[in-house]
Amino acid sequence: EAKMSPTQKNKATNYHLGTLKAKLAKLRNELLIEQGGGGGGGPSEGFDVARLGDARVALIGFPSVGKSTLQCKLTGTESEAAAYEFTTLTCIPGTMHYKGSKVQVLDLPGIIEGAAHGKGRGKEVIACARNADAILIVLDAGKEGLNRHREILETELETVGIRLNQRPPDVTFNKKSTGGVRFSSTVPLTKLGPDPEKLALQIMREYRITSADLLAREDITVDQLVDVIVGNRVYKPCCYFYNKIDTITIEEVDQLARMPHSLVGSVHKRFNVGEPDEDDALKAMIWRYLGLTRIYTKRKGQHPDLAEPVVLSAIRKGTTVKALCQNVSTHMLRDFNFAMVWGKSAKHSPQRCGINHPLEDEDVVQVVTKTNSQQRQDKNYQAMVQGFSDKYHKKKAEARKRKQGRLRR
Repeated sequence: EAKMSPTQKNKATNYHLGTLKAKLAKLRNELLIEQGGGGGGGPSEGFDVARLGDARVALIGFPSVGKSTLQCKLTGTESEAAAYEFTTLTCIPGTMHYKGSKVQVLDLPGIIEGAAHGKGRGKEVIACARNADAILIVLDAGKEGLNRHREILETELETVGIRLNQRPPDVTFNKKSTGGVRFSSTVPLTKLGPDPEKLALQIMREYRITSADLLAREDITVDQLVDVIVGNRVYKPCCYFYNKIDTITIEEVDQLARMPHSLVGSVHKRFNVGEPDEDDALKAMIWRYLGLTRIYTKRKGQHPDLAEPVVLSAIRKGTTVKALCQNVSTHMLRDFNFAMVWGKSAKHSPQRCGINHPLEDEDVVQVVTKTNSQQRQDKNYQAMVQGFSDKYHKKKAEARKRKQGRLRR
């Protein structure tokens, strides 16, 4: 970092800066592995919380910014809240009900600067953040102007390989055992200096990669190239909630509200935050960043079931007809024939669609499975029938053994 700071950024120094960034990323990764203990059979990092609901959101922030009170308003879960720091010492889960979905909200202990390197309980908190579908960073509006809490938290998450509000670069990277390095691109690479291939080879040499195929389909930066080669980065949607805006002036509120991916409010004064059963701006923002979609199912000749929608997540399995079948039943996916779709994703109502048709919020879907004659034409039909027969006879034999055991007693 000391070598990088005085170096000017231009095309002539791109190769030198790229090499330094690769070395820095490698050293940080080695430092984190050493502090983690190397995986020698000890207890795993993070809090042991069962995954429930349609999505998971992690609350990240410094101590005493109002995370526990905010979770209580979102989910109705009683969490200890007090005027002193580090009130929450472990992960407290809760469930937010919104638009027919169930979103798991994790209230995590407050972290401090240096959490990525093990200060406080930072490593456990960050491990939970890596497993969440989205991150909600809670900030104290009264302290943000002086303490740069947002910048510090972004740096801590960036250090451990969490990329906020970024999408994975369109780059294909495959390691090989032999054959050398093949570098190619479909677009001009203007951000990697005059010789992108030389820079890519030098970065791979830092990680002792001698044989690989790399294909870039977009104009990537040096940092994105390093992330692709390292391969342990996760990309998470993140929104920022500035709490306690009742303690600052209206000019400061306006300045914070104009920050990207941000929402201002006050849990105590109920600005943009309501009760657990109320619709408010923060719940709507979380729903939008999670990419959730409600799908109503329909049987043939009946009205659609509008009481319990199937909630699909663009982050987990996607929002296609295939994801809907996976959520309902694996047998439905195996016997899928076509789907009838009513709603915004259909060009006309109803529209006959295939398994890869993308769905939109509040669509109505009727899945039509294959008939018996169509299933018999499947090349895997005999193996499927044999599997059902073996399962039936195995279950029958186990029932006979249990009956004989009861008779002997």
